[in-house]
Parts: sequence; structure tokens; C-alpha cells
Amino acid sequence: MTDVNEQNEEAENKEDPIRLYILEAIAGGGHVSPNDIAIKIAKDRAKESDPDDQWRKYMLAVKQQAKSLARAGRISILRRGKPIDPNKMKGLVKFSLPIQED
Repeated sequence: MTDVNEQNEEAENKEDPIRLYILEAIAGGGHVSPNDIAIKIAKDRAKESDPDDQWRKYMLAVKQQAKSLARAGRISILRRGKPIDPNKMKGLVKFSLPIQED
């Protein structure tokens, strides 16, 4: 029987590619918009026949994964520079490394 820590380590190694894009985008600090991440994903996966707005199809996945990461405390979702509840994410937001609320 495998140890719980081994299972967690395996799950982390097989992390969703969208989550990895988000974590990579914020790794250097600063704030990144969901659009920027979706555009990067679309460019990396683009085919010649893809339309210019192909990035839009990744927006829902980016937002869902960001909510999951925020709930786990791995990122902060910001509105007007302040962390918000991931369950209330709507409108213009940005992602950053975790920020403690005052």
C-alpha cells in the first residue's frame, strides 16, 4: 500500500498543464491577467489554421484552475490589487503569488 505522501507527490508531478502555466506566469512575482495566460497557452499550442482569437477557448479552464489554486493557497486572485475570495471571482482580475490580507 502506498503512503499518502507518495500519492500527494505523484499528484503534484502530474499537475494539470493549465495550472503549470499559471504558476509559471506568476513565479517571478508581479500580477498576470487570465487573458495573458490564455494567449500564451494558445500561442504554444497554435496550428497554422487556428483563428487569431483561439485563446478565448482557454479562458474558462484558466479561471477554473486559478480558483482551485487560490483555494489551495498557492496563488492570490486580485481585484483592484487586493485579494478576493476565489468563489466570488468575476470581472477584471489578476493572479499573483499568495498575498496575505491586512
